[in-house]
Amino acid sequence: MGDVSINEWSFLKAFIMQQQSICHSYQFWTAWEFGIGEDRPRENVVCNADGQAMVGGAGVESGAGRQRFHCCVRVTAVQVRKAIWGVAMVMCVCSSWAGSTQLAKLTFKQYDAPFTLTWFTTTWNCLFFPLYYIGYLCKSPERQTPKQRFRECCRFFGDDGLTAKVFFTKVAPFGLLWIMTNYLYLQALRKINSTDVSALFCCNKAFVFLLSWIVLRDRFMGVRIVAAILAIAGIVMLTYADGFHSHSVIGITHVVASASASALYKVLFKLVLGSAKFGEAALFLTIVGGANFVFMSFVPVILYFTHVEYFTSLVDLPWAYLCGVAGLLLAFNILVNFGIAITYPTLISLGIVLSVPVNAVVDLYTCDIHFNTVRLIAVFIICLGFLMLLLPEDWDQCLIELSTKLRKREQPVEPAETGTSSGLNWTRRARTSMSTFSH
Repeated sequence: MGDVSINEWSFLKAFIMQQQSICHSYQFWTAWEFGIGEDRPRENVVCNADGQAMVGGAGVESGAGRQRFHCCVRVTAVQVRKAIWGVAMVMCVCSSWAGSTQLAKLTFKQYDAPFTLTWFTTTWNCLFFPLYYIGYLCKSPERQTPKQRFRECCRFFGDDGLTAKVFFTKVAPFGLLWIMTNYLYLQALRKINSTDVSALFCCNKAFVFLLSWIVLRDRFMGVRIVAAILAIAGIVMLTYADGFHSHSVIGITHVVASASASALYKVLFKLVLGSAKFGEAALFLTIVGGANFVFMSFVPVILYFTHVEYFTSLVDLPWAYLCGVAGLLLAFNILVNFGIAITYPTLISLGIVLSVPVNAVVDLYTCDIHFNTVRLIAVFIICLGFLMLLLPEDWDQCLIELSTKLRKREQPVEPAETGTSSGLNWTRRARTSMSTFSH
């Protein structure tokens, strides 16, 4: 009886070990199927032959590759969706900027009042924060009241919020720069055609880089210096294309001054206030619009009574053009400030430079411009400099990595050889090639 019990116990022990081995193998292959077994140590794979061990390792690598493939597909889908939104954003930015420029040009044919138009369009900035709050209610799970949201966004100005000292030292100067930028831009439209104005205003990107390099101590980039030189060369060539007439020189001076004021606005904003969130930027622009309405309304009145910008009656004003310019500029500023939430900032910048050929087509259709060789080269140089300024800081490293990957793909892959002797031969060939390369 004792011997029988020992035999039964040995048989039961062997059966349990066999079941454990089967269960272990099932867990391993299940992990390989879902791509989560790549971190399992190689010693845990129990096998009797070298071929079985190699199959297990290949399965783990295949599972890891499958997991990376699904991740890449998911990331690519997000990028494609973001790029599609970017294409729509480019079209909207281009249409709003070119449309506002052309409508402003038409407005001056019926009502020649650049400052009044500047004051009117800047006042529309008061709609920024209400529009932002509507979007905030639709998207955010929080339900703050407008007053609570206003107080939270006011923390952008400091712990004390928006005080009189903060307003006159940090908000009012930017409001003046905003008005100056738009006023000089509209003054330039009165002197020269829309194509030259939109092309020359693209130089503000080069001015932003130069001021950031000097004031903010940003990283020096040779390609951006070349872009700034191209922008300056384009300005000179555009002046030469018009024969250095006083009328065109004054218009070019106005738009270059407008681009400089825009660059100064951006650099000083980064220096004084830093980077702002969406709600903070909306609140800031709303305050600028409200301050413009309160403190600058007397200027159009003075210009009216001095007959500098005179109109016969309110009914005779081209309200459709005025509201169209203001609405398109508001849409443009909303897209530029908040468009980066759904797409890439580079695509938004492309919408600005694409407004140049759109304005050129409109000017050519209305016979307001004569395209000679010098003008075409100048516009092309300015747009090329603008595109060069969109390159990231590590663009050279990206090109090196891309060329390295392309070279690796072009190199033929040698088939792997099996067996111990073949592995030794491969090692000898590798050592030989390395020694040859060193010599």
